[in-house]
Parts: sequence; C-alpha cells; structure tokens
Amino acid sequence: MEDLRTAPRLPGAVAALATWSDWTAFDALPAAAPRRPGAYLVADATGPVYAGMAGDRRGAGLRGRMTAYTTGKAAVSGLGRAVLDRALADEGFLVERLTALRAGTRLTAKGWAALALREAGLWVCWSVTADRAQAVGLEERVLTALHALPLWNLRRPRQAEADQAEPDQID
Repeated sequence: MEDLRTAPRLPGAVAALATWSDWTAFDALPAAAPRRPGAYLVADATGPVYAGMAGDRRGAGLRGRMTAYTTGKAAVSGLGRAVLDRALADEGFLVERLTALRAGTRLTAKGWAALALREAGLWVCWSVTADRAQAVGLEERVLTALHALPLWNLRRPRQAEADQAEPDQID
C-alpha cells in the first residue's frame, strides 16, 4: 500500500549538522534502518517531535533501536514512553482499545506500546555515525538546534548550550 502522507521537512539547522537519510514512515521500520550507530529525528504532521540516538546495540545500531520501538519493547523509555503517554491521554485511542477489549482482543503492555506507535503517524530519518560517542554528540547538537521546539524528549540540552544556538535556524 502506498503511503499518501506527506513526509516532513528536515529543519535547516538539523540538516546542516550531518548527512541525513530520507524520511521513512514508522510503519516501514525497522527494515529500512541501518545496523550502525547514529542519531535519529522523529516527526509527525506538525514537524519534529523527538530526537534520539542508538549505539552499537549488539550489532543492530539504529535498526535495533527502531525494532525496540516498533515491537513495544521500549515502552518505558525515550520515544516509546512519549508515544504511549500521549496515546493513553487520548480519549479516542482509549475508547477504541476498550471496544476491542470488550470484543475479546487483549493486549500486553508491549502490544499497547507497539499499537500506539503504529497509530501515531510518525516519520523518522537518521544519520549514521562511526560509534556511540559520535551518536551521543550528534543527538546533543540536534537537541540544541531544536531547543525552541516543544519536543517530547525528557532530557534536553543544558540551557547555556541552548542559548548559544541560533534561534532563527530552526526551519
């Protein structure tokens, strides 16, 4: 099935930091993600919502991180937690789940998390790095560049670093 949603635009301040992949709908993951360390940016229809990184992850790199999200194994950390929190605050999501439960469809916590992610309509792009240390550094630079946006990240750059970022460079 062809995805008719429009891919987001990579903010100029982020594009200048590294070479980035094209946007991929989260539904197409994790097969599209490389088995290398790197940083990633997640967006919805409003624009960027989350920035993260993946280390070597037992040889799975970015693909391993995306697999953890899409299978619900990362329900209590990072993006998985942010998406599940938003889904559980959405009355429509809960009504649909309650209807399914009453019809006999039961889900585990991982199942709820994976379903919330599938229904969130997210896109992801990434930049491959040589190792975990470079991925951490790139993630920090992305978070600093996007400091003015209401990202879902719990951990944000220190304010002094964010103040040094060019505020007009977000788009």
